[in-house]
Amino acid sequence: MRRYSKQTIKWRNVLVVVFVLLIVAGLGYYLFAHRGGGDAAPAGRAGGMRMGMGGPTAVHGGVARQADVPVTLSALGTVVANASVTVTSRVDGQLLKVYFTEGQKVEQGQLLAQIDPRSYQASLAQYQGSLAQNQALLKSAQLTLARYQKLYAQDSLSRQDLESQTATVGQYAGAIKSYQAQIDAAKLDLEYARITAPVSGRVGLRLVDPGNMVHSSDTTGIVTITQTQPIAVTFSVPQANLPTLLQALHHGQTLPATALDQDGTTVLAEGELNFISNEIDSDTGSIKLKAMFANNDEKLYPNQFVNVRLQTNVLKDATVIPAQALQLSSDGDFVYVIKPDNSVERRQVKAGPSFGTSLQAVLTGVSPGERVVTEGIDRLSNGAKVTIVSDNDSGGGSAVESGAPGSATRVKGSAGTTNSGATGGNGNAGPADGTTGENGTAQGGSSHSTGSAATQRASTTGGNDGAAQ
Repeated sequence: MRRYSKQTIKWRNVLVVVFVLLIVAGLGYYLFAHRGGGDAAPAGRAGGMRMGMGGPTAVHGGVARQADVPVTLSALGTVVANASVTVTSRVDGQLLKVYFTEGQKVEQGQLLAQIDPRSYQASLAQYQGSLAQNQALLKSAQLTLARYQKLYAQDSLSRQDLESQTATVGQYAGAIKSYQAQIDAAKLDLEYARITAPVSGRVGLRLVDPGNMVHSSDTTGIVTITQTQPIAVTFSVPQANLPTLLQALHHGQTLPATALDQDGTTVLAEGELNFISNEIDSDTGSIKLKAMFANNDEKLYPNQFVNVRLQTNVLKDATVIPAQALQLSSDGDFVYVIKPDNSVERRQVKAGPSFGTSLQAVLTGVSPGERVVTEGIDRLSNGAKVTIVSDNDSGGGSAVESGAPGSATRVKGSAGTTNSGATGGNGNAGPADGTTGENGTAQGGSSHSTGSAATQRASTTGGNDGAAQ
């Protein structure tokens, strides 16, 4: 076995210790460098976050204003054709020709189909011949009757012969009327052989092809015509609304009706209430209504499901607020109103009808011109201080400005330019872009955003301990 000297072992131990120390030093430098870089960002953001953590709560706001708010009833309705007619043949015969195409729009009286008229033309000629014959016989009988009357006056003819001839004249007169009626019926059959549109509308699928025999007893018909201009929408509303409807209708008021698509977002047609049922459906407790629409652009189609909005009244100069500002609790509806000192007050309100898709009418609790909180409500309490990030004013074109100690806001439209700034107090320090703070002088920073994709430049001024970087 090889043996090492004590000096060799000593140097080996020294090398091991030095190696271990180098490893420890390297790990320490690595950890220190990464920890320092990772903590730099939070340290730099400390000044900016301090205000959000200990200062006012950032919220979005909206301004109450006045508007004429329509009071409406909403219901699900079904579009029905104003008239739906199944065109059938009124005479028997072979269908010679069809003069329409499926889906075509036709006018009242327009020729749709032709049935073979030859048999009816022959019958008409026969009846006309019989009529001419009986007219000639009647004339001859009338002449004979005139001679008999002279002879009877001279006592040269018996009374019986005179009365018999008088009856013969009446017989021929009756035959003439009969044949005249048969001629009129034959002409009517010829007219029926030309099938015309009974109403204006749009034809459906052809049910019988040319060449087939059609009969007046057929129930399937040749084609169906639906009248879509104007067109009707039927819907039902709860019976509790009956007094309001009757009051308006009895005073001769016209109730406007609006038909919307299934999503309730796109207006399809504007019309007015035309019919109210004379009884309430006892099974559903509702009453059936019908509204008429001109449907010039044919956006409404038979059997289409639509949402109907019936206007029953208008609230003049009602107060409206952004719909998202209205909150519901166990105590009822409430909103947070922003006071001039940028503190909030929880206020109970009485909600009215909705106005459009983004506004809500309030009957009591809020006055026009007051600002309400629309976002950030869950972080608020009564009397809390807030800073307004932006105003959700649905007007879209009005500029709303608010200013308060420590905050400033200017908003232009929903997609406009928003400039907001916040001043720091003494002792708040933080890195910023191109700003300086000295001796506790508060200087407002600014942020700039355009549309939804905002590019921000934030600056915060520090106090006595602030250093600009």
